[in-house]
Amino acid sequence: MRSLFRFKKLRPSIPIEEVEPAENIFKRFATGAMSFGSISWEAHTTLAIAMNRIGAKSNTGEGGEDEQRYQPMPNGDSMRSAIKQVASARFGVTSLYLTEADELQIKMAQGAKPGEGGQLPGHKVDEWIGKTRHSTPGVGLISPPPHHDIYSIEDLAQLIFDLKNANRQARISVKLVSKAGVGTIAAGVAKAKADVVLISGHDGGTGASPLSSIRHAGLPWELGLAESHQTLVKNKLRSRVVLQADGQMKTGRDIAIAALLGAEEWGIATAALVVEGCILMRKCHLNTCPVGVATQDPDLRKRFSGAADHVVNFFRFMVQELREVMAELGYRTVNEMVGQVENLEMRDNISHWKYSKLNLSPVLYKEPASQYTGLYNSETQDHGLRDILDWKLLQAAQPALEQGQKVQASFPIINTDRTTGTLLSNEITKRYRAAGLPDDTVHFKFTGTAGQSFAAFNTKGMTMELEGDANDYFGKGLSGARLIIYPDKKATFTPEENSIIGNVAFYGATSGEAFIRGKAGERFGVRNSGAQVVVEGVGDHGCEYMTGGTVVILGNTGRNFAAGMSGGIAYIYDVNGVFRNNCNTEMVDLDLCELEDKNNLFTMIQRHHQFTGSTVARFILEDFDSQLQHFIKVFPKDYKRVLMENKKSVKREA
Repeated sequence: MRSLFRFKKLRPSIPIEEVEPAENIFKRFATGAMSFGSISWEAHTTLAIAMNRIGAKSNTGEGGEDEQRYQPMPNGDSMRSAIKQVASARFGVTSLYLTEADELQIKMAQGAKPGEGGQLPGHKVDEWIGKTRHSTPGVGLISPPPHHDIYSIEDLAQLIFDLKNANRQARISVKLVSKAGVGTIAAGVAKAKADVVLISGHDGGTGASPLSSIRHAGLPWELGLAESHQTLVKNKLRSRVVLQADGQMKTGRDIAIAALLGAEEWGIATAALVVEGCILMRKCHLNTCPVGVATQDPDLRKRFSGAADHVVNFFRFMVQELREVMAELGYRTVNEMVGQVENLEMRDNISHWKYSKLNLSPVLYKEPASQYTGLYNSETQDHGLRDILDWKLLQAAQPALEQGQKVQASFPIINTDRTTGTLLSNEITKRYRAAGLPDDTVHFKFTGTAGQSFAAFNTKGMTMELEGDANDYFGKGLSGARLIIYPDKKATFTPEENSIIGNVAFYGATSGEAFIRGKAGERFGVRNSGAQVVVEGVGDHGCEYMTGGTVVILGNTGRNFAAGMSGGIAYIYDVNGVFRNNCNTEMVDLDLCELEDKNNLFTMIQRHHQFTGSTVARFILEDFDSQLQHFIKVFPKDYKRVLMENKKSVKREA
């Protein structure tokens, strides 16, 4: 679409020496999101090295990041991606992953396939990717279309708050796709306290996107960017956020047009991959990339010939062209140029029948700025961290943080205390990395009703005990902590017959354990990839898209249990014999418990009784051998196949 525009000179030209230096402009660039799994290790790290050299940012995409990339290389280069993406599958989203970021990007959708999820075939999930994504090698992985903790702007605001607690130094970005009405969404995102709004165009995106989506879905970034910029200015929100755009930007001219339409930062992905050697075969999903860019095949990866120097040179050329355009139009800085759309006009020599009758005046309209807002980001969002409960937790935990001493303390909690424990977890991770602290070093007991995201992303060494109840997103992204919850001791109701935590508990949990005396809401354990959890009943869609860990449910489940479940194990105490009607068996088998299951079950239920005093657990333990017949083992078919293949392989080697 940008080919329809031409520049309109309204100011005297200036010498290029007076234009903002390239080193400053580099900081406004990022690579688009390319997940480790879709892209090979060599291609991914080469991009990161190049972007770090010039002071720009590379984006992990969804899929996590290997911890060895956080260590500087012998020559001083860094493989660390500054932007860590938090997508719907939450692959590899741990406390350390969030801590090791300069920017955390919530991927709401992708420009090349808006409204769709993704799938990484099992043959691309090797040992390395399985480790990084906390999944089983050889088992395919599904990214659901929506974030299951985001069904409204308020939910998005909660996730932004969660991530800001998880890393106070990082900017929080929200990735939207170019579409009609995206301006209204961008305004909501700005009010939800995001620092960056990214508008993604339909031209970019992985070659693994469905062909129907590539051809028919999405809109050019120019349309979404113009609408978003105008809407933000009109609603006096533009100066609160950085506006970014991406989607097949390849030249300095493209960047200049994006700046004039309102973007002060830009994402480059496809062009950077082409510079590395990508030849656009559009077969990324087949694991057969002939140049080693989008494959995990060891032999094909040897063909990768890209170099960080090539990528650096490409960005130097692009920025030089941008500076030449700025000099010609009379702009000394990028900020001066942002939103000055009057410097664009539609070409008058367009003869193509599709384009000749287009009226682009709405795109080229300039919303007048007011005294309350500018045309680019000039304010800092207030994320509301000043009065959170975690400052008290942090103070109480100082002996543990400084000397590793055991700490115990008690606190009252109310439902406006959100994301409790996350800021403290971030401080532990800064000092002790992924290892965290020894088990139960920090043991905090809370009394009352916890707000949303209690113990989100909490790391190893923390025990969070709650006497009372909790709202939605309990244990979201759990990263090694132990959570215990039981009703108030004065409560007169029967715990196993009542809900004690809300919806979407343990979404994206990667490790840790939890014991819940009572029922949970809907979408319990969605995308759990490593947590060990005991609960006494769940609502609909339990264990959806689960890839690892163990869930023991000592009660009934709602409908559609185990939809998309590809890993991990769930044990259901099905006394009433109704579970088979509630389970989605497309990807799982329903098996009897074996000896290994018996021992694992007994241990988990015993710990549940120890920590919560559960009467259900006590009843089962006292009559365990006969109660075992009521347990159903939910075993994902692909996971079972891979485990059997591994056992056969071990026997052959022996």
